[in-house]
Amino acid sequence: MRVLPIVVLGYGPVARAYINQISAHRDEYRARHDVDLSVVAVRTHRSQVVGRGEVPPPSDWAELTDLADLLGTVEAKVVVQAVPSTDAVATTAVEDAMMAIRCGAHLVTATTSTPLHGWRKLEQLGIDFGCAVRISGAVGAMLPAADLARSLGQGISVTSVSGCLNATATYLLDQMSEGVSLDLATTTARQTGVTDNDPTPDLSGHDVATQLRILTGLLWARDPAEAEVILEPITPEIERSVFRAGRRGLRLRQVAVADHDIPDLVTVSLRVVPAESQLGLLRWPDKAAIFDCGDFGSITVSGGDSSPAGVAQSMIKDTLSLVHDATPGLR
Repeated sequence: MRVLPIVVLGYGPVARAYINQISAHRDEYRARHDVDLSVVAVRTHRSQVVGRGEVPPPSDWAELTDLADLLGTVEAKVVVQAVPSTDAVATTAVEDAMMAIRCGAHLVTATTSTPLHGWRKLEQLGIDFGCAVRISGAVGAMLPAADLARSLGQGISVTSVSGCLNATATYLLDQMSEGVSLDLATTTARQTGVTDNDPTPDLSGHDVATQLRILTGLLWARDPAEAEVILEPITPEIERSVFRAGRRGLRLRQVAVADHDIPDLVTVSLRVVPAESQLGLLRWPDKAAIFDCGDFGSITVSGGDSSPAGVAQSMIKDTLSLVHDATPGLR
């Protein structure tokens, strides 16, 4: 049986869900996949804890040591990164990811800023050190959009990719189609956990644009950071239009698009679609990604839980996949 010692970076809802799922299903993974997933350390930007078994409260953790020393001490084979995807920690997130690879560990990340800002470095380091970089949790939560993009990128000609990859935006637009103001819909979304305290990335289109930029990297070997984005935000000014569309059996959707023949450009716009169309039928927490393969038609993947548990499940899948396919790099 293969043993995978895992170091988890972060201890927010996603990281805790990941650790809890391993604890709850460890025997199942041993029986079905012949692999023992073992969390041997957890580390935040303030403190860390080393040891197998139940994670003690953060108040009982020790002071930080050098990350490379920690990874070497516990002989980490996988580093799982679930830290906030904010500009404030983007540099540190990329540096930690690179250090993990230099120490010989495969990287599984749900932090979108890591592939966004470190794409080429992570790809090259992964190849140089023979380590895989898996990013399913950073694109569409549990939606297997990144897996499909990696597969299609191996010889299938994808002419464009589009979709609704932000379930919060879909929720807010659907609430507005029922006559709920954007302000009230946003407040409800915060209270019910549909969105974070700051919904700005969801409303502006920045979040979905980032996810689509990452998909273009997997599909077309482009650096996501080099892509220009054009965003149409969700604002209170569209409330009446959204409501009128709903009365006519239509839905407004936040749709991101990237085209192979228009390099380094991702657009996010608000589109009116029939209520019974693929995008119109989406409901929280569903998302959808559409891959246009030219003369061979399109492939759509939809659904997927957007909760921390859903993201964690995607990261579990990425971790288990390393047993059978640890191809170095991102692609």
